[in-house]
Amino acid sequence: MAVCLKTEAAVGERTRLPEPGPPVQDLTLKAAGTPSPHQIEAMRRVSMPLQDLPNLRVQGSVLRTNKRKLRGSVSEGLDSECTPRELIQPCSPTLKHQRPACKGKENDGEQFVLARRSRRKKESVSGKVPTFNGCSRVVGSVLRNLLLMFPSGVSLDHLPDELLLRILFCLPLRDLLRTSAVCRRWHRLAVDECLWRSVDLEGLIHVGPALQHVLKTGVRRLRCPRSFMEELHLSDMSSLQLVQMDMSNSTIPTPALESIIGGCRLLEYLSLEGLQLSDAIITSLSENSRLLQLNLSGCSGFSAAALAHMLDSCSCIQQLNISWCSFSSQHVKSVVAHLSSSVTHLNLSGYRENLTLEDVKVLVTRCTNLQILDLSDSTLLMADCFQVLRQLGRLVHLSLSRCYQIHLAALTDVGQMFPLLGLLDMFGVVHTSHMAALKKDVPHISINSKPFSSIARPTPAGRPGDGTMWYQRCRLRFKL
Repeated sequence: MAVCLKTEAAVGERTRLPEPGPPVQDLTLKAAGTPSPHQIEAMRRVSMPLQDLPNLRVQGSVLRTNKRKLRGSVSEGLDSECTPRELIQPCSPTLKHQRPACKGKENDGEQFVLARRSRRKKESVSGKVPTFNGCSRVVGSVLRNLLLMFPSGVSLDHLPDELLLRILFCLPLRDLLRTSAVCRRWHRLAVDECLWRSVDLEGLIHVGPALQHVLKTGVRRLRCPRSFMEELHLSDMSSLQLVQMDMSNSTIPTPALESIIGGCRLLEYLSLEGLQLSDAIITSLSENSRLLQLNLSGCSGFSAAALAHMLDSCSCIQQLNISWCSFSSQHVKSVVAHLSSSVTHLNLSGYRENLTLEDVKVLVTRCTNLQILDLSDSTLLMADCFQVLRQLGRLVHLSLSRCYQIHLAALTDVGQMFPLLGLLDMFGVVHTSHMAALKKDVPHISINSKPFSSIARPTPAGRPGDGTMWYQRCRLRFKL
């Protein structure tokens, strides 16, 4: 089969058509895809510029020509075979760099080889014991051993009480109450005292029935602030195991509170802030000799004699908040005269005309280990109280806010009187305009940095919705 070579006029004014060579006939292929010597000789005779040479390709057994599409940016100026190498090289494709094959050790020479770890084969699911990620290590090991012993399955009735109690310990309050209605055995396990040691009933309305159930289980830590409670009807209240209890700002009848406090003998942390109390409640508190922190802020309804008896009996109190109560001057004198020397944190603020300098002298004499003292809103105190308070060598935080008879000049020597003092709250006395000058006189004391008192309060000051009680959360919590 003959193949005719044709040329096409080049693009541009400088492109010239070459003289056609002699016609070539009977150029056949000897083999498929291999040109014959005559065809090679005919192609050599054609003297054409490099950019106008046609592409030769073999399709089937016929050698056909294909026109090359010329690029304007490259083809301009290429009109002879002596084309500079600098113009041809950008058109040629870049050579791929072949990575050398590294054999032997990976650290030989300077070559670095990334070794890919082979994939592990998936283990067969059949015969594999499941894992128990939600359980503890002991419970998980027991369940795995039971599944190995009984491959067909294990009924919950075959599990021992200890293991079921550990499983029930992981349930929330609502689910625990539901499981108690399954059968008699589960009811007996669901009300076990080890599951009800820490309960939170904050903000619950009509908390009476729930509180009756919780108190029967032997709860140790009870948090029930801002709740509404009606009358309680408990037959035996003498065996309560309460150690920590928070009933702050709740609505509870005084007889119901008397029955609860009357059955407590192991209290260590107690908060009754904002409640209406009675002499019977204060007298019952004297039976708790282990009491460490007591918050009676804003309480009323008890006499000075009952308060004095309680303070004498509870000689281990370390933090006492008895601020803003409906006290008379006799109540204040009973407090300062019967406080124990173990008290280190005391909040006695809010007694405008009932706390005098003589009361402060008695207080300093009895409580020599005071570290935090709050006497705010005591309008009868003057600058001479610093000479009395300087006997407290361990004092680190002093609050005298809104004691308006203390002038600003008396604060310049506070740093020398109290070498360990780090916090001084004088809200209402030290204004913002005087702050810069006062900090120059006492640079190591932070002034007006604690607007709220946290003495003996179960929840951190300024965070009422924190949900903690003395820096610990309750395990069972009722969510509204």
